[in-house]
Formats: sequence, structure tokens, C-alpha cells
Amino acid sequence: MHTSIRLTLIGGLLSIIPMVSWAKNGLPASIASSLTSQSSFSCEVNPYIGTGGHGHTFLGANVPFGLVQLGPTEPVRGWDWCSGYHYSDSVLVGFSHMHLSGTGIGDLGDISFLPVSHPSQRSMVFSHRNEHVAPGYYSLYLDQVEVMVELTATERCGMHRYTFGALADRQQLLLDLDMGIGWDSTRECMMRQTDDHTIVGMRRSVGWARNQVIYFAAEFSKPVSMTPLAADTLALVSAANDDLPLLVRVGLSPVSTDNAMANLRAEMPTWDFGKVSRNAMEAWENQLGKVRIATADTAARHIFYTALYHTMVAPSVFCDVNGDYRGADGEVHNDGFVNYTTFSLWDTYRAAHPLMTLIHRERLHDMASTMLHIYRQQGKLPVWHLMGNETDCMVGNPGIPVLADMALKGCDVDLREVLEALRGSAMRDERGMELLKEYGYLPFDLDSTYETVAKGLEYALADACVAKVAGKVGDKPLFRYFEQRSKAYRKYFDAQTGFMRGLSSKGEFHTPFNPFHAVHRQDDYTEGNAWQYLWLVPHDVPGLCRLLGGEQRFVQKLDSLFIVEGDLGEEASPDISGLIGQYAHGNEPSHHIIYLYHYVGMPWRAAPLLRQVMDEMYHDQPDGLCGNEDVGQMSAWYVLSAMGLYQVEPAGGRYLIGSPLFDNVEMEVGDGRIFRIVAHKNGPTDIYVQRAMLNGRKYTKSYIDYPDIVRGGTLELFMGPEPSTYGSARKDRP
Repeated sequence: MHTSIRLTLIGGLLSIIPMVSWAKNGLPASIASSLTSQSSFSCEVNPYIGTGGHGHTFLGANVPFGLVQLGPTEPVRGWDWCSGYHYSDSVLVGFSHMHLSGTGIGDLGDISFLPVSHPSQRSMVFSHRNEHVAPGYYSLYLDQVEVMVELTATERCGMHRYTFGALADRQQLLLDLDMGIGWDSTRECMMRQTDDHTIVGMRRSVGWARNQVIYFAAEFSKPVSMTPLAADTLALVSAANDDLPLLVRVGLSPVSTDNAMANLRAEMPTWDFGKVSRNAMEAWENQLGKVRIATADTAARHIFYTALYHTMVAPSVFCDVNGDYRGADGEVHNDGFVNYTTFSLWDTYRAAHPLMTLIHRERLHDMASTMLHIYRQQGKLPVWHLMGNETDCMVGNPGIPVLADMALKGCDVDLREVLEALRGSAMRDERGMELLKEYGYLPFDLDSTYETVAKGLEYALADACVAKVAGKVGDKPLFRYFEQRSKAYRKYFDAQTGFMRGLSSKGEFHTPFNPFHAVHRQDDYTEGNAWQYLWLVPHDVPGLCRLLGGEQRFVQKLDSLFIVEGDLGEEASPDISGLIGQYAHGNEPSHHIIYLYHYVGMPWRAAPLLRQVMDEMYHDQPDGLCGNEDVGQMSAWYVLSAMGLYQVEPAGGRYLIGSPLFDNVEMEVGDGRIFRIVAHKNGPTDIYVQRAMLNGRKYTKSYIDYPDIVRGGTLELFMGPEPSTYGSARKDRP
């Protein structure tokens, strides 16, 4: 928004606004200059991408992997408000410190402030014309109360700056501890004023996270008074309107108010809003700058860096500056590592975590340690962990491939300890595992929770990961056991129809059968149909190829997936979106499928489909995602694929070479090393790899192994407009 428009809008704020000089991009000049004075990767980010449609992304101020995601919260009006914000809306109920990004279930929304003109006000209308956002910064001018709201954050703290109009007698904020998003509802809360500048409190809620506890300490830049409006859930905080902004700095802790205050003292000792926001933007610059791309396509740059930004909203730091954290057992621990939370593993094991092992290697030890301690505290690896709580959301054992992948890639953890956590989780008698051990598959007539095909396929790929680690450790009996169990996917295959189908305890396939039809979470599949789940064997693609009758029939069936059309039915999951034929890019089980062509020596067959998905399923608008962001997974697919890489096998680090969108990529892979991907003669029609060179030598494989990437070097891809035989030889296939 230009300055002239802003001055027209703000009316009574004219006497105050000169305190903040505004640049033409709508950001405060001091903050905008911090972007333009650097390499400005943050300038490429459009945080609105994914806030419309079904993206469900977070909008607001945060830093990479921070606990605090401070931003606007709207009234929840349905599924598309899972993050607490949807671009279609124009009603605001507060500025909350915690949000989720891209999930299919709503939660959090904790510790909310709202500037008001009178104590009975609970919401207000706002306009996107008055809203500005950049990595680490958010602002909104609220016409109804003549207040400019600005927000920024550190890992564990949020800072607010409220610039009130001169006409108001008092500067007033509602402090709301009752507000929650989606399933979240308050069970216990407390707030108390400890001096004329400080309010502390806590909130315990139940929702997706069954027992979420968060403590806060809020300091104000001037003396305030707190008036309770609804017991311990709602209060009016007011200060004199002395023509100075009211600033609030808020520390959060999962452990105590004392720790919340300690976090505040350590991370936000200053009242200099500009300094804090510049530090937040610098944190984003440092992380976004780990991948540098060269392309003339402006929209592609925006999409890429926004996608990279979205991959770093979570997992989130979930410990205090002194190392204290609340564990999966509900107890307070301090084990000498950085504890994390918000593990959407059923989604993120596919691309988000493999991306992290490339560009965030310095975090892997803490991530792995978090997972191992979760195993000790709850008896199994995380499934979908949120604020120290196991939600058990989604199917399979998705923590297994993530931990196995880190361990196999050389993460600094004890392999035998890892293997015990993998084995213990894979043998635990719950979520259908007892049936798998008895029958060798999951009979649909004995498992009352449906989704037996999806569960069985997910268990099989996780078992393959256990086997890999057992093999590396040298435990041959365990290797053989889990290697055999990883082949259980074959039980569900019906040779007559050519699909994976539910199987009864008597060995009979589930009828009636329609490969197109889907019923959300109440059939044999999870958010998908038989066409999509046929391919969920990423750990043994050659074995799946044999089941389908050999390479020719495999390719015919795979080709058909992208062509066939059928009625999903009225009860199909809304997650089945982004369709090309029956390929559903809007949901994670499809994400590896295009790359399966590499396994039969046809990477050229994947190239046009990869470009189609990147061109059609990702846009630089609010509805720029074709499905839920799912805590970074949807974006991670784009980041990896646009660079020209993708890991199909769940663990181990074999990255397939696709069709890079960019002419040049430089990726920081740790310890000062750079891995470059150069695509010669790249363009909209030159999408096929003709030949390749690795570090100046001829390279014929259609994949590259993790060690070859992280030691640094240069992969050169020579592109052309026609398919080639590159990667077709059997020795060059993954």
C-alpha cells in the first residue's frame, strides 16, 4: 500500500504515524530497508500463498521452527479455517500466539490479544488492503478502533506494537485465554497481574492435543490495569493514551510462568520493535538463503521461496532456553537437547524430512533425540505429535521412516538405540498391529477402524526401514523378520482387478469393489481410492512391478493413472484434490508416484508430468496450493522437484533426478559445502535430461545418493526438447 493511500485511511492517526515511516511496499521503511540491504530472499516470499482455497497455511509473524506463530485469528467457520485464518474472511477475533500451518484439523490459537474501543467488543471487520506481511513481520490497520497493529517474534516470544488514534481516552486490549481454534477448548486457565507492567498466566486445553498446557508472561511498555471480564478467561488491559504506542512482549513456555519470563529475558530483552523484527527477518534470510536459484521466471521464484518458507514453520521448538520441556509423559524433563513438536509425520516423511536432511543437517541430532525421548516416554515413536501429546492421527508408523532416514544418513545418534525404538514401535500391539502379526495382513472384518489397505501398506514401508537399520547394525534375525514383513503389501494385491484391495480374515477380497469410489476414512483406504493406493510401495518398486506382470504392464497401468476418470462419490475425502486423471497431488500418498517411471528406465516419461504439476498445481496467489499444505509437505515436494531431486524410498537417501525448473541451484549442505545443480539449455520445452555430469565426469544414473550430495559438488544436466535414453539402462535405475 502506498503512503498516500495509507494516510487517507488512517484519519485520526495522522499525528502519530510519522513515528513509523512507510516504504512503498507497505512495510515500515526501517524493516523494508533491512530486506533490500541484504540478498532479499525474504522479498521473494508471499505468505498469502496457501491462505485461500484448501491450503490452510499460517499467516503472521514467526521465525524458522519457532514455537511462537503470532498472527490474526478469525472465527472458525469450517474446515478451511484450520490455521485460524482464511483469505476469504474479513472478521477478526484476536491476535494469537500459536497456530498450525496446513493441517486438516484445527487447534491452538492460544493467548490472544485484541485492541478494542469498549469492553464489550469481541470482534471487528478488517480489510486486506490494510494488511501487510513479510517473513517475521505482520501489520494490520483496524479502521473500527483506529489502531495500527504490528507483530513480530522470536522462537519463544512474540512482540506487539499497538499505535492508537489520538481520539481514544484509553489504550485497551482484550486478553483472551478462552479462545481456541477448531477442536481446542479451554479446561483450566489463570491470569494474574504481578506488577503494573506484567501479567502472567497459563492455559490448559483439550482438543486435537488431548492435554495441552502453555504458560505465558506478558510485559507492557507502560503501566497497565487489568480488569477481569469473565473469571480467569477474559480481561480488559488498559493504559493511558499518551500518544505513545503500547508495546507488549510475551514469552511462552510449556513448563512454567517463571520459564516464560526467563525466555522473555533471554530472547527479547529490548523494547526496540524494529530491532526485533529485523532480527526475525534476518533469521529468515539466513535459512532461505541456504538454497539459491537462478531463473527468469518471477512467479516461480515467489512460489519456490514461499514453499521453502512454509517448510520451516514446523517442527517447532518445544523447550525453554534452559532446556526444560514437557515430555510425552506429561512430566518436565531436561535432557540436554533442543526438543521439538508438531510432527505431521504421515505427510512429512515423504519429502519435508528428506529435504531437512539436506539443508538443515545441524538440526538432525535434536530432531532424532526428540523422537527417541518420545519413544522412551510413551513407549512408541511419534505418530502425529502436537505440543507434547500423541494424537495418533493418520495410519501406519510414520515416525519410523523419519528416524531411520536420519540414522542411515549418518545422524549423530546411537544406531542400536535407534533400532530398539524402531523395533519397539513396529511390534507394539495397537492400531491393528496385533492383527498384522497374527494374519500377516490386516483383515478388514476384524479391524473396526477401517482403512486396512492403507494401514497395511504404510506398515510395510515402515518395516522396510526397520530392516535397513537392522542390516546396518548387523542384526540378521531382525533384518530377516522385518524384510519379510515389508513384503506384506503383496497380500492385498488382487491379480484379477490389478488393485490393492481389502482382505477378510477368510482370505476373501472386500466386495463390492469400485477402484474410483472413496468414502472418507470409512473404507479400505485413507483419503484416497484404489487407483491411488496401488502405488504405495515405495520401498519395493521392482516387487510391485512383478505383481503387475512386468515392466510393460507396469508402465501401461501407470500411464492409465494419469488418464482415467471416474466418480469418486459424494462421500469422498476433500483431500483427494489436484487431480490428473486419478493422480491426486493434493494429498500425500500420490506424491512419489510420478517418479516411479525411473524404476523402469523411463525418467523421460516423468518429465512432462512433473512440469505439469509444478506449473498447474502451484500458483503465487492465496489459493496457490491444490490441497492442504500439511505442515510443509506440499511445499517440500515443490522445493525438491523444482531443484530436480526427489527421494522416493522412505529411508536411505537415494534422490531421483527429475526435470529441474531452474537453470542453476546452489544448496548449502552443511559445514560450508555447496551442492550445485546446473541445468544447461533449460526451458519450458527443454524438459528432458539428455545427459549428465557429476563433478566434471560423465554420470549415467537417474538418481544420486545422499553422500554424493552432502559432500558438495556439481551435478550438470543437459536438457533438450525430446525424450532421451538417459537413465534407461538397468544399471542406471534406482
